[in-house]
Amino acid sequence: MQPKVGDALNARSLAMASQLGLPLLTQCSTCQGVFSQVQHRLKSNPDYLKEINNVLQHQGYSYNGKTDIKHLLWVLVNDYGLENVQKKIKYSLKGTKLAAFYGCYLLRPSSVMQFEKDPVHPTSMENIFTMLGAEPVMYDGRTKCCGFPISMMDKEASFRMAGANLLEAKKLGADAMVTPCPLCHLNLDARQPEVASFLKEKIDMPVLHLSQLVGLALGVEPKKLKLDKHIVDTSSFLKKFEEGKIQK
Repeated sequence: MQPKVGDALNARSLAMASQLGLPLLTQCSTCQGVFSQVQHRLKSNPDYLKEINNVLQHQGYSYNGKTDIKHLLWVLVNDYGLENVQKKIKYSLKGTKLAAFYGCYLLRPSSVMQFEKDPVHPTSMENIFTMLGAEPVMYDGRTKCCGFPISMMDKEASFRMAGANLLEAKKLGADAMVTPCPLCHLNLDARQPEVASFLKEKIDMPVLHLSQLVGLALGVEPKKLKLDKHIVDTSSFLKKFEEGKIQK
């Protein structure tokens, strides 16, 4: 896809949100990164914004470059606030060890994303884990690439990247990996059996989306969160959660 076509498609979505007078909420690190970079290009280049609006006008849209784009993680931490989330928690995650996997696009380029104070050493996911009662697992791979972006070009390299991150978290005792990105989830969960086969190593690391983890703490049943539909069985994590949860 040509960059201008992609920018126009994303600008149309931003224009739709602008017409409603609402910010745009994403639950995907990749979507957040793509929208944020499109927004940056349009705001920093008025001539390009005009060019994109010429493309959109036949559909009745015009973008003013002012739509706020917010990831679910950012909304929980900054907009709604962890103190308010904590008030609604029904079950503690005490006794579980969780490894965050941020994904590339939520942190980089830091000049555009500008959420974490230190994008090399982010803390927002770990702050959520601690607030929920879980123990964060700190490991190098949490800010690296899951391998999905290159999976169509170099599957073996993609598998090595995913496997290295999963095995590092496992060796440090993580009960589950948690990501705010569905594409990272796809590569780390759905393709994990292929990764394990390629590396000739047993992994069996449950991978949850951030919304599923918060849902558990709020008292949503695991089946409603589709935790029985994952490729990698989540029952080992859920067993530990059931054993350690404390009803408030």
